[in-house]
Amino acid sequence: MKFALNYSPQAAELIRSGQIPLDYYKCPNWPDLIDVASAQLPVYVHFDLKVGAGFDDSVDWAAIERLAAQTRTPYINHHIAPLAKHFPNVPPDVTDRAAAERIFHQIMRDADLIAAKFGPERVIAENAPYYAGDGDIMRPAALPEVINYVVEKTGCGFLLDISHARISARTLGIDERDYLSMLPVHRLRELHVTGLRLLDGQLRDHLALTDEDWAMFEWVLDRIRHGQWAAPWIVAFEYGGVGPIFEWRSDPAVIAEQVPRLYDLVHAVPVFP
Repeated sequence: MKFALNYSPQAAELIRSGQIPLDYYKCPNWPDLIDVASAQLPVYVHFDLKVGAGFDDSVDWAAIERLAAQTRTPYINHHIAPLAKHFPNVPPDVTDRAAAERIFHQIMRDADLIAAKFGPERVIAENAPYYAGDGDIMRPAALPEVINYVVEKTGCGFLLDISHARISARTLGIDERDYLSMLPVHRLRELHVTGLRLLDGQLRDHLALTDEDWAMFEWVLDRIRHGQWAAPWIVAFEYGGVGPIFEWRSDPAVIAEQVPRLYDLVHAVPVFP
């Protein structure tokens, strides 16, 4: 397995000074940023595709293919993320069966379209965080049976975001480890890890890891180590980044302290063919 970190200027400086080990940068699909990051380290692209709302002409499928080829990104990811704004008068914690089925069918139409465009073996589906009435992701997207169906029906792989799963589990009232085990971990292709804690009354991710987060991550790696879950090609620490959304959580001290430990943990997991 490889280890990646969100590209940030802070991370780039720590790489230049030899303070952290890293296999890849993880970058959004921003060509200029990819050029900057790839001048220092190999890069793979995390795309912003969301299934569940339908696609319009603004999606440049050819540009996605070009960026994947340029960076040799092995998978085209999408997020199972139907948004409340696309389903007027339907609350995020929808319980009406007809409305929930309409959302589910839109998820599948979009997921099938992406699988058809790129080939299911090149596609991975990521779980999104569900906050019920405090968020904009619709409840069907967080149900393990829906996530499993998307993966099985389209033939794609699974991108597990541990913090997203923990948020959804708490919202749904399911034990976090039970919820994680209900997901299609037998098709795991990529893994995301971040810290998770309450900020201003809401669970937030993309933070430094606490003791609780380290324990959860080591539990996940133990499942992979013992062959209970598939081994992903890469594990990404989604800390740091570029722009206002990340500038307050790109602390170089956190990166310098936590990246070497994460790198060692990931590389200590034997991967069997």
